[in-house]
Amino acid sequence: MAPATFAPLTNPTFRAIWLATQVSSLGWLMQTVAISWLMATISTSDLMVALVQASSYLPAFILSVFAGAIADNYSRRRVMVVGRGLMVIASAMLTLCVALGLVDPWMILGFTFLVGCGTALNDPAWQASVGDIVERREVPAAVTLLSVGFNTVRTVGPALGGLVVASFGLLTAFTVTTLGYLVPLATLWRCKWKVRSSPLPRESMRTAIYDGLRFTAMSSEIKAAIARGTLFGLASIAILALLPLVVRDQLKGGPLAYGALMAGFGIGAVVGGVCNGVLRRILSQERLMTLACIACAACSLALALTSSVAVATVALAVGGAGWVSAWSGLGVSVQLASPRWVVGRTISIYYALVDGGIAAGSWLWGTVAQNHSLSWALAGSAGALVLVAAAGALFPLRERRESEPDPLEAFDAPAVALNLKPRSGPIVVKVEYLIPERHVGAFLDLMRERRHVHSRVGARRWTLQRNLQKPLQWTETFQTPTWTDYLRLNHRLTTADKELDERVFQLHAGEDPPQMTLSIERPTSSARKRVPIPYFPRH
Repeated sequence: MAPATFAPLTNPTFRAIWLATQVSSLGWLMQTVAISWLMATISTSDLMVALVQASSYLPAFILSVFAGAIADNYSRRRVMVVGRGLMVIASAMLTLCVALGLVDPWMILGFTFLVGCGTALNDPAWQASVGDIVERREVPAAVTLLSVGFNTVRTVGPALGGLVVASFGLLTAFTVTTLGYLVPLATLWRCKWKVRSSPLPRESMRTAIYDGLRFTAMSSEIKAAIARGTLFGLASIAILALLPLVVRDQLKGGPLAYGALMAGFGIGAVVGGVCNGVLRRILSQERLMTLACIACAACSLALALTSSVAVATVALAVGGAGWVSAWSGLGVSVQLASPRWVVGRTISIYYALVDGGIAAGSWLWGTVAQNHSLSWALAGSAGALVLVAAAGALFPLRERRESEPDPLEAFDAPAVALNLKPRSGPIVVKVEYLIPERHVGAFLDLMRERRHVHSRVGARRWTLQRNLQKPLQWTETFQTPTWTDYLRLNHRLTTADKELDERVFQLHAGEDPPQMTLSIERPTSSARKRVPIPYFPRH
């Protein structure tokens, strides 16, 4: 791995949280082994075993969009503390139930779901905080380290979990996990980092979610990453979701064998992470994603056909390398395509749909295994992964070497004659241009780009009109819901956006600059409700 990959670890805050996260991940992996094996021993349903993975990922699908909006509007550190606290509480309750002998398949899924809720709240805030803690140029390396760190722990976590379960029992494994969850909570309580605050009030949850969804929908890079990640998660999760059944039914092994196979997956993932920086320099992101899909397909197919622990371990190492290469590349794509003001929301939307795909895949392949056979389910996963690789023709992953520039956040609000309140609106913005006929083509090209820029930072109902009586006159019009939203829109514009404005203004033929008019929309219908006249019947 290139030395630059480790550069973020020189930052003491990032290093402390990153290391604490690895301790928590170690506990989570031990808990996953313990829960999966517990479910496999108390339930005869293949579907219930596969749903352990689904219950872990489903909360992110349900809650991540809200968690992302919270992360962008509140202190990300405090959001992480709340998420980590929920994980500790849910794990402690599960440990207590195991200690009292109150084990039931649905109870296990319920507590796994609660732990997943804490993770869904913590992860978008942690991922979004990476850009707050480290330098911009170190963001790709930091994102890669997040994946490499988890998969490094994966090399020992499952094996250690299997050893603890086999030697000391389930209660010990769950207790160690709960203690592991306390480490990042204590670290977050101690660590603080500077975050550039906005002079504007917080967005409402509804507006924040709408803005995040709109920005994501207008970013081709993020949409491609989400589409491929969702499909990849749907197809590839069969490897992990069905592995307890592979150990139990095909390999005739126990917790130690399961832990050893998971360690093989983790070793492959670490090797993939180590090589990731080099591979990113010599291969395009699309080519790397294709190789990752093929590696996971080969792993799934080998698991469907083998009855040898050694062969299964090698296959899982190949699958682990493909797994970490795919997720690292997709995560970097979303981070680099998102400015700081919306990164929590774009990451959360990405995780919501990706984890939804993983949860759906766990249910799908578990159903196939139960209704047909384990081999059919794994072979189907391999075929689906090949189709995900081919999906690059529809959703290609584009290269981006630098992250989306941060907004200038330097804007002097224009003077207005009315006493506007923050929630006054809607605000209508009109800009009038005089464009000679010879510049119309270039003007329209620039205005298409301007529409995209303004719409993704908050402009609504953007239109461009040409005056029929005065063909030289063009009018750009858009709205924002409130006066605060108008100010927020201008605070989100970057240097590149301002340069685009200058290029548009250069085509303007008037002696004075383009004329901008700000208006507030007022309804003409009566705001009063008619009061019905009571009817008293005559006697």
